[in-house]
Amino acid sequence: MKLTTKGRYAVTAMLDLAVHQHHDTVALADIAARQGISLSYLEQLFAKLRRRGLVASVRGPGGGYSLALPAAQISVAQIVVAINENIDATRCGGEKNCHGEERCLTHQLWSELSRRIYEFLDGITLATLVTEPEVQEVVLRQAKRPKVGILRNEVAHGSRYEKADLS
Repeated sequence: MKLTTKGRYAVTAMLDLAVHQHHDTVALADIAARQGISLSYLEQLFAKLRRRGLVASVRGPGGGYSLALPAAQISVAQIVVAINENIDATRCGGEKNCHGEERCLTHQLWSELSRRIYEFLDGITLATLVTEPEVQEVVLRQAKRPKVGILRNEVAHGSRYEKADLS
């Protein structure tokens, strides 16, 4: 099993959304700027996350995304699976045909590893991650960065432009 960039970015973006959920919505441009992820890549990921019911979107001025469920109800495993990442360490993708048309000698070992990885990731929610001291340290560091570049519209404060962090 290899967690790809797609899975890492999806979890990172969802955690950013959970951290900033005190806003009505969070613009993908803001997540992109804070996390250094391509906006077009985030758009693709969030389309999948929306289809799986993990995020909700609002269009128009002040639009953006919010969590569709409480952070305590969204696990890392749900996020990874929602964007079609495979949590499977077997060579055969769980089909039991890794050695010709039969199971290989170590199929059960890799199958059990896959199950444990899924259980581990399923036991970690966005709410848990938000409260981690290391996460809070990064959030504070990102908040102190100078804001430059992308214009943003804040719903709660009317039409106000802020520059988003591009560093």
